[in-house]
Amino acid sequence: MTAGRERRAIVDTVRWLMARRLYAGTSGNVSARSGGGLLITPTGVVCDDVDAASIVALTMDGVARGALPPSSEWRIHRDIYRRRPDVGAVVHTHSTFATALSCLRRPVPAFHYMVAKAGGDDLPCARYATYGTEALSRSALAALDGRRACLLANHGLLALGADLTAARLLAEEMEALCEQYILARVAGAPVILPAREMKRVRARFATYGRKTTSKRSW
Repeated sequence: MTAGRERRAIVDTVRWLMARRLYAGTSGNVSARSGGGLLITPTGVVCDDVDAASIVALTMDGVARGALPPSSEWRIHRDIYRRRPDVGAVVHTHSTFATALSCLRRPVPAFHYMVAKAGGDDLPCARYATYGTEALSRSALAALDGRRACLLANHGLLALGADLTAARLLAEEMEALCEQYILARVAGAPVILPAREMKRVRARFATYGRKTTSKRSW
């Protein structure tokens, strides 16, 4: 994919998130691995005004190339790419239900088997740190150890993917789970699935959606 197409793909992701009310105003940011660095949304630009020309190229040393400065959370994105070679895209949102739960500073437990999509038995919550700081990046990396998504305390949601499509779909799925968990808590005490069941679910997710070479028809 050319740099121009990569930039447009990030803009398309922003529009996709906006359409689902996961992204609004200047809250949230999106990035994709590109060459030896990354491309990321700019800081302080209203999402409606983000276009391909405003996407910022950033080296792994944190050097920005472009007319606009990168997102204030560029360290989180850069550090994830440094630590996680399996990650090709990062979506950060301040979506309503995930952010509401992040303010409780608690993980979302295995009340539903889809929590395993985050990579473990819960959707973890990273310790609080001021936005845009190295401390927040360290907290996020700790919470994401072995995971594909986490909450950021009093802040929002991070979702990782092999590409932008995977990252944005995971962000949407985690937001839906956060809404369901809040509703379940309002109605009563959700039954938490045991670790052995979540282990089975994670094993099934490992091959979920993969094409089979079998010629058998059903």
